[in-house]
Amino acid sequence: MGAIGRPHGIGEQTVKELPEIGRVDEWTPLVIRTDYTDDSAWREVIAELGRAAGAREWESPAHLVDDRRWDGVTSDEALVAAARDEELSVVFLADGVTMRSPLRPLLALDLCADDDEDLDPVYYRELIDTPQPREVRVVPDAVHLVHGNLQLANVDFPEFAEEAAADPDGVVRDLVTAPDGPGS
Repeated sequence: MGAIGRPHGIGEQTVKELPEIGRVDEWTPLVIRTDYTDDSAWREVIAELGRAAGAREWESPAHLVDDRRWDGVTSDEALVAAARDEELSVVFLADGVTMRSPLRPLLALDLCADDDEDLDPVYYRELIDTPQPREVRVVPDAVHLVHGNLQLANVDFPEFAEEAAADPDGVVRDLVTAPDGPGS
């Protein structure tokens, strides 16, 4: 296991060594805990992931990484570490916002956002000059929805960002499994 570098455009900072992520199934969302301030909140996230997976009869709620070596990891560091898995299109972080908010929204990070780095500027100037959103908040019951659609390329990450922007709480929700009403 080598040291983790930085994504393009990120200044040189201290490099943090993170453990490898060993996922078995590419169809299982990856959720990494990066905040260890509230074990009760983390248990709520796990329970909600399980309820959402059960609502659709999926076998596994998510691949959970609950390892204190990830404590305090930034989204940039998590992106670099998760990008080692070439089959992964999105990773979800249970960060400080997740632990403090009653909605328990996970931070979804788009691993495919760098796919347009090698675009020809003559033809793709607008896309290059207007970078797409790289992160969005997702309530636990929508994790499978976001992950599955991104894996299948049914929906692009910016579409989920638009959905979150239109939501009163700024999150992506799964209308099939979500309780009635915003913020409930």
